[in-house]
Amino acid sequence: MSRLAPRLLLLALSALPPALGAAGPVRADDDGERARRALERGEIRPLDAVLAAARAAVPGDVVALDLKRDDGRWLYKLRILSPDGRRRDVKIDASSLKVLDVDDDD
Repeated sequence: MSRLAPRLLLLALSALPPALGAAGPVRADDDGERARRALERGEIRPLDAVLAAARAAVPGDVVALDLKRDDGRWLYKLRILSPDGRRRDVKIDASSLKVLDVDDDD
């Protein structure tokens, strides 16, 4: 795993949206716990697999990563800086690793 991957995982885990429950708002450190449990349950794939799928679809350097729930499923959103300098946003299903969308960020 590259040196960037652990930092991206921390970024993804810290970016999870807080949820409200009976006990009140979930603290930011609980976001990482929710993601870890989702990984253990097989709801999301490991970060290295996600990065490989993203780079296969759009070659370049991953410069931002976000993991969130959307319509009942987990999605990774990545920003990739391509070798020609273009920024591209890639949306990947966190369970199947299917690339759902690629947008140029012009």
